[in-house]
Amino acid sequence: MKITSWNVNSVRARILNIKDYIKQSDPDILMMQEIKTEEKSFPYTDFDSLGYNCYVYGQKSYNGVAFISKKKINQIETDFIKDQKKQSRIIAANITNKSVKIKLINIYVPNGNPVNTDKYTYKLNWLNSFIKKTKKLLSINKNVIIGGDFNVIPEKNDVYDYKKYESDALFKIEIRKKFQELINLGFHDIYRYFNKDKTEYTFWDYMAGSWQKNNGLRIDHFLVSNNLLNNIKGISVNKKPRGKVKPSDHTPVELEIS
Repeated sequence: MKITSWNVNSVRARILNIKDYIKQSDPDILMMQEIKTEEKSFPYTDFDSLGYNCYVYGQKSYNGVAFISKKKINQIETDFIKDQKKQSRIIAANITNKSVKIKLINIYVPNGNPVNTDKYTYKLNWLNSFIKKTKKLLSINKNVIIGGDFNVIPEKNDVYDYKKYESDALFKIEIRKKFQELINLGFHDIYRYFNKDKTEYTFWDYMAGSWQKNNGLRIDHFLVSNNLLNNIKGISVNKKPRGKVKPSDHTPVELEIS
């Protein structure tokens, strides 16, 4: 099974690139973040025509998350945590792979910038709520995969120039500690599990030729619970969509499950 996570930065603006990606990479499940549309305006027919079921938690113009899946998935949750700003940032579901039942959680963590504003406080509170709820989940379900745009740069080798981000909400030590706190509940950052020292990025800003210079960040992640480690075949960053015309500033991350 292939599960892809991709911040598409507007599903409607990026629909041709998304469809090209699906045709070429054939994911079983595509987890999208920042779809930037309400449910009523989501392009269901584009995905229906490719044989995918759609599960959408949208919001007008901002945020929004969705699953599209070849097989029907169930127990869709859009209230995994209580979001203090009522933003559409999490959708969860139950999936089954070769009789193994898995809770799959698709997240779009708040950016948090500028620091020293309520946006940063909101990010901290959001992460605290998510950690608390995930801890409770793991006490009853050991098979959990979390994927999405975490808006967290975990380590120095996950950014092209860490000194430029020392005061940024994506790299502040307080935020990185929250990411580690989540991992310590019983997860692995599965990219780092397979790539101890490798440097790859999942996001390149549209500004200042970041893509051409490879001035990127690794902020899109998959966390896999310890119980599922032996079920994971690998993970890869697919950079091709970032090089297309009118791309998202993020690129897909692909998780392979045996």
